[in-house]
Amino acid sequence: MLLKAEPADRGKRLDAFLHQRLPEYSRSRLQTWIRQARVQVNGAPGKPSTVLHGSEQIAVEPAHLAPLKATAEDIPLSVLYEDAGVVVIDKPAGMVVHAGAGVHAGTVVNALLHRFSLLSTVGGDLRPGIVHRLDRFTTGVLLVAKTDAAHRDLAAQFQSRTVEKVYLALVEGTLTGSGRIQKPIVRDPRNRARMTARLSTGRSALTDWKAIENYAGFTFLEIRIGTGRTHQIRAHMAALGHPVAGDRLYGGKASLWNRYFLHAHRLGFRSPATCEQVVVESPLPPDLVEWKASLEG
Repeated sequence: MLLKAEPADRGKRLDAFLHQRLPEYSRSRLQTWIRQARVQVNGAPGKPSTVLHGSEQIAVEPAHLAPLKATAEDIPLSVLYEDAGVVVIDKPAGMVVHAGAGVHAGTVVNALLHRFSLLSTVGGDLRPGIVHRLDRFTTGVLLVAKTDAAHRDLAAQFQSRTVEKVYLALVEGTLTGSGRIQKPIVRDPRNRARMTARLSTGRSALTDWKAIENYAGFTFLEIRIGTGRTHQIRAHMAALGHPVAGDRLYGGKASLWNRYFLHAHRLGFRSPATCEQVVVESPLPPDLVEWKASLEG
């Protein structure tokens, strides 16, 4: 395929330019093609860091995409609830839910495939059982479907916003009382690794927060979300001027705990197998308990 850099692309890195023009491919895959000399800039091989002048002819020769499939790995999982249709786990910090962006090992999906013989296939070979996601360093309650029927039922519950989703977060600055954030969320055009709620465009998003405790320079919040947008809480709190503590991607200061303080505390849903309402809770993990205690007194 042949692309042409425009004057507005002047100063962009080659890999960033390609990711903007070819969003169907991951940035890591595009960088691999560049290193394999599959990307020619004015007839010569480019580098990921090549800076464009805004008038180049760029030829891209995509490599064959081998089908990807998640593989089972013997990784411990903490199961909080299980019935014939679903399983709910307590996700640890640092664990990616499913493969992507160059991560293929150590995922929640790989651990699930080893632990359970039956998972839904609705999400495809890379995401068996996955109905919703938590960010890599967000801990807590994660709901997984065992069967396709359960997956479709749960997806409908999320779509109709009948699933109760409660998080606990520590944010920078002082907040009192409660509030609601209804700002649309969209991919940040200046940094594709994050989302933003500072623009007027994007998908609608609803976040309710309530201050629980105040500390010097921080506030401990209970947060309920009515939608499930990517990085929703992190983007909304940053737009409010109170980024999640430790969340450097969204403007937070670095912490001693090498993560940000965000925990999926409670999930309420109707079990597709029993038709009964189920509420599953996960307590704050030890590192966040220690972090919170360090602010007291």
